[in-house]
Amino acid sequence: MNSSRKVISAALVGNCLIAITKSIAAHMTESSTMMSEAIHSVVDTDNEVLLLHGLQRAKMPANEEFPFGHGKEIYFWSFVVAILLFAGGAGLSIFKGIDHLIAPTPAKNFYINYSVVGLAMIFEGTSWYIALREFSKSKGTWSYIRAVHRGKDPSIFVVLLEDSAAIIGLIVACLGIFLSQITGSHYFDGSAAIVIGLILGGTAIFLAFETKSLLIGDQVPVKRSSRE
Repeated sequence: MNSSRKVISAALVGNCLIAITKSIAAHMTESSTMMSEAIHSVVDTDNEVLLLHGLQRAKMPANEEFPFGHGKEIYFWSFVVAILLFAGGAGLSIFKGIDHLIAPTPAKNFYINYSVVGLAMIFEGTSWYIALREFSKSKGTWSYIRAVHRGKDPSIFVVLLEDSAAIIGLIVACLGIFLSQITGSHYFDGSAAIVIGLILGGTAIFLAFETKSLLIGDQVPVKRSSRE
């Protein structure tokens, strides 16, 4: 749990700073892509708060109402994170992209966006590295894919997948902003926002699928061996 808390806390601080920076940049540049990225970071910040809450709840001792303890609380809150990422992050990003395509607003001050994307890459990359390092420690001899499927503490891989989606989203955002700048077309900016929303939606569906088996109860994982 200590490693999980460290990973989530690092992601929380990073996403909070990124969300503020992206929001200011989106207001200054009127870029739908940057607004989608700001929405993404706000949702990720909320997700980390929920995961920390889930970890705290999971530590509560057993009582008459919950004779087996509260350990599954982290599974429930991880599932809530997946739903929030889908409805909040993906839904709003896609809506913003479509709205921009229908009623375009020319983006401006492109280099502000480039600077913000660069800073976000540093923050997200740092958070991603911390999550990957801790996940590598906890997975033992399992492969990464098997560890995601069979692991019983979803909090670390939730952050890892969130950060991976965030980094991919930043690449898409940078490409969309660049194409909008060199072509003068608003379609690239709006389309990039929609693609970011689809990335978040795919991540959310995968997280929901993985945490569902933990939430309702899955089979006990087989003993790890060096051949797995």
